[in-house]
Amino acid sequence: MKDVLLMILFLLACAASFVPSVSLFLWLRNRQKKEDAYRRLCGQTLCRGFSCVLPVLLLSGGSYIILRLTGLQNGNPLLYQVLYTFIVVALMEEAAKYRAFRSVLKKTDYACSWLDTAVLMTITGLGFGMLESVIYAIGASVPVVLVRGICVPHAGYGFLTGYFYGKGSKSDKPLIKRLGFLLSWLIHGLYDFSLSEEFLAINDDLAFVALLLAVLDIVLVFLLIRFVRKAKKQALYTEPLPEAIDKIAKNIS
Repeated sequence: MKDVLLMILFLLACAASFVPSVSLFLWLRNRQKKEDAYRRLCGQTLCRGFSCVLPVLLLSGGSYIILRLTGLQNGNPLLYQVLYTFIVVALMEEAAKYRAFRSVLKKTDYACSWLDTAVLMTITGLGFGMLESVIYAIGASVPVVLVRGICVPHAGYGFLTGYFYGKGSKSDKPLIKRLGFLLSWLIHGLYDFSLSEEFLAINDDLAFVALLLAVLDIVLVFLLIRFVRKAKKQALYTEPLPEAIDKIAKNIS
């Protein structure tokens, strides 16, 4: 009986963990209730986020094998963990999500704005994060499942990438377009590294770093919400990006 109750509790925790992600997606999709093309694009982007899991598994698996062949796990565990969390995990995941996002922009006929790039990259992160949570839930504890659901880390990382992509496209500065990706990668990598035994072995007091980064994930989601509410009232953020206008012009000609 006890095992059954624990299983029910775990399933309820899993269901609850999806509430923030699903709610955020529906809110972002419904910001233009009368724009059927936009709503369809949001749904397609979410599916793109789901599909990121397979390339991540392939990329992470390949880079993991290469890293193991170096023998660093035995000779220098700390350096090995740095490379593992920043390259095998964080870089591969952020790269796969970014590529999926770029694919969405390339294939859509929708005239995306600065606001749209922030929203679409966030949705890409939500899709990936939700499917990843299903995988991570296997063997996880109830607190871990709930914390992952509340923090919605991939939404925050996606917002950073999409925001700076739109900003860079708007100002025609390629370096700014890549700044968000760089920040997302570094924050993601540092968060994963801060949870490792090797990091905590440096000093027990460093345990607060993971907590601060988890709070930062939540803050990024609130910044996303604030940006969407503010941006939808300003032409700077809602008018089509130059690259979207050029694409439409080419399609017409």
